[in-house]
Amino acid sequence: MDDDSREGRDPAPAVTRSIRLLGLLAEAGGPRTLTELAGDLGLAKSSTANLCLALEGGGMVERTSQGYRLGLRTAELGGAFAAQFNQVREFYSVCEASPVLHTELVQVAMLDGSDALYLARHEGSQSLRLGTPLGSRLPAPLSATGRALLSAMTDAEVTALLGEDAVFPALTERSTTTMSALLEALAAARRRGWSIDAEESLRGVVGVAVPLSAWAPSDPPLALGVAIRAGEADYERIERVGGALREAAAVLTNPFSAAARR
Repeated sequence: MDDDSREGRDPAPAVTRSIRLLGLLAEAGGPRTLTELAGDLGLAKSSTANLCLALEGGGMVERTSQGYRLGLRTAELGGAFAAQFNQVREFYSVCEASPVLHTELVQVAMLDGSDALYLARHEGSQSLRLGTPLGSRLPAPLSATGRALLSAMTDAEVTALLGEDAVFPALTERSTTTMSALLEALAAARRRGWSIDAEESLRGVVGVAVPLSAWAPSDPPLALGVAIRAGEADYERIERVGGALREAAAVLTNPFSAAARR
């Protein structure tokens, strides 16, 4: 069989279907029945059952009385992905050592397409239920971490990524929805030294974030952000958190600083 005849063929259909099944469970946020999964995949129930059985054996899915959901192994793999990056491994100790950040909810995110994807989370000493769960996403143009990542790019690069005429979703009544408004916000973030999301992605939450330069050439750019209750996000606190994030970023960007602490 020549190369042309192979073009467009799926080299491993079962693997592709398994990946699609895991994606469906991730998007569902809860158990899905075998019938629902088979319908979404366009497969017979018997074929879907075989996929679920194999994935269950590997810990990737688990069966409940309501159907199938993601298994513990997926959490382990997510943690292993984040732990590949030196900055994520050092992130927790840097937060604990900061007089400001040790009490705050601090998160690490990377850019995945036009979304900010959350990789790590330092809970802080305050009992807060803010921010986004690990592995979740927010539109980069609306979130503080996403804007921090975009602010490290040129306006031309941002426009090429998102589209010159892009219109962003209005997640709240405060959301920025146009490219021109986003570019203004990014310009302000570069001047200030940190980006702000003033209840644009989540009601009641103000985000402050800074970009992290890649530690190694193969590492993705990351951002470091803090989530603050809107009622507590006065100017002084935002300034204090922004300054602390910049100090943390300076440490996390320099691998020799991490080595010196050991």
